[in-house]
Amino acid sequence: MKIKELMQEKQISAGDNVLFLLKELYEDYQRYLDVVEAKLGESAKMSKSKANVVDPEEAIERYGADTVRLYILFAAPPEQDFEWTDEGIQGAYRFLNRFWNFSQKVIPLVKDVSYRREDFKELSQELADLRRRVHTYYSKYLQDMEKRYQFNTAIATIMEMLNLLQGFEPKDEEGLKVLKEAFELMTLMLSPIAPHVCEEVWSQLDKERLIVEESFPEVDEEALKQDMIEIPVQVNGKLRAKVKVPSDADEAKVREIVLSEERLRRHLEGKSLRKLIYVKGKLVNLVVA
Repeated sequence: MKIKELMQEKQISAGDNVLFLLKELYEDYQRYLDVVEAKLGESAKMSKSKANVVDPEEAIERYGADTVRLYILFAAPPEQDFEWTDEGIQGAYRFLNRFWNFSQKVIPLVKDVSYRREDFKELSQELADLRRRVHTYYSKYLQDMEKRYQFNTAIATIMEMLNLLQGFEPKDEEGLKVLKEAFELMTLMLSPIAPHVCEEVWSQLDKERLIVEESFPEVDEEALKQDMIEIPVQVNGKLRAKVKVPSDADEAKVREIVLSEERLRRHLEGKSLRKLIYVKGKLVNLVVA
């Protein structure tokens, strides 16, 4: 059996044992390791037991400690090994740069804006929807960080939140208040992962305390509530439409809205409604014959 075939069968990579030998023989061992890997197989996932861990000093010097920390936490759940790649750490670096550039755009707009939660009780539908999504992200983040310890999915949530806020253009004072609350929440969420950049951003907001001294606010449960919800409507078990109803509507109100829906009329014409089944907030099924 050839060495390459043996290594593939036993799931051994060049990094498992060859690295020990090459480090002892050559100062420029990486050049020889590349040749070995090209002929025998790819390197293993990073693991201390296999002596193929990456020295973070070089990456820290090039990209900064925040980038390295973000990449390590995002690459895989904490209980798993992962393969260190240049593409991965460059992606983490691009994200932090995107966050930084966004902060420099937002801070001049919101720096002098103040808000209280009472200010958010009478928002327009657009702002209420945005704030609901922000607090939904925040709630998921807290679950991942504090209860599930899934740092990679927590970071993914922050990335989704940044995408959301980058697409938002405030039109008035209320919009600026919603943006400032959301931006501050996002900065707090990112701070345990990238403390250096977040501390700098926090100071630019003229905060009295360091971000490391700040406590995380409670999720605004009122913000998570929806005035209107969309529910699917089936006719004899087949999806025929989706209608919007008040979230607190009773069955009588839902029945009235559903039966007045134009898109459903052709499915009901000439037929008798035998039963209306309503699963609150989730589904309406019309049984006709």
